[in-house]
Amino acid sequence: MAAAVESVVVVHNVAKRHNVGTLARSATAFGVAEVVVVGRRDVSAFGSHGATSHLRFRHFASLALARAYLKEERGCDICGVEITEDAKPVTAHPFHRSTAFLFGNEGTGLSQKECDICDFFVYIPQYGGGTASLNVTVAASIVLHHFGVWAGFPERGREGNKFIVADRPQGHSRGLYCTDSIEAVIEERKMRKENACDILEENGGSHPQESNGLDLMFTD
Repeated sequence: MAAAVESVVVVHNVAKRHNVGTLARSATAFGVAEVVVVGRRDVSAFGSHGATSHLRFRHFASLALARAYLKEERGCDICGVEITEDAKPVTAHPFHRSTAFLFGNEGTGLSQKECDICDFFVYIPQYGGGTASLNVTVAASIVLHHFGVWAGFPERGREGNKFIVADRPQGHSRGLYCTDSIEAVIEERKMRKENACDILEENGGSHPQESNGLDLMFTD
């Protein structure tokens, strides 16, 4: 029997504090199986309206480790949501199996390192001329909905004018904290040092600076 098709959201370098919580809300609405957090382990649940209680979270210190897990253990394609030359419209549903979606930073889009781990790209067609791009949480909602339609996810039951919310699983805290093995913690510290050195060279300064937008999301 073939394994069920699943979707995964990869969170990396999201700049605005409230967007991770709002992403989680969209993820639960559209049947996402897991959220993979890359970088810092603490993530804010701000804006999730309790949706984080219904999601599984997994942390990796680097994009390379996250990619290895998604490809080797989950058997996912990795889809970058970005307007690239070879990107296909999400309306064409160019999916083949379980897929992990990587969304770009609100200001700069996907970095080259992020693009390098992707198997293919999709973009969201626009029909009006008033904006160059969409907010990351809006883009996530559209893409995840299209994947759910393609995958044939069963529609959630409704009661009145709302969808039925599942009972909150026991043992979930309000904030999010992704636990790691000691090996992953060591790898994370190593990556932080390397990133700090890279930024020092670029800026010509003498004080390391944090580049990961997840640093802004430590508390609720």
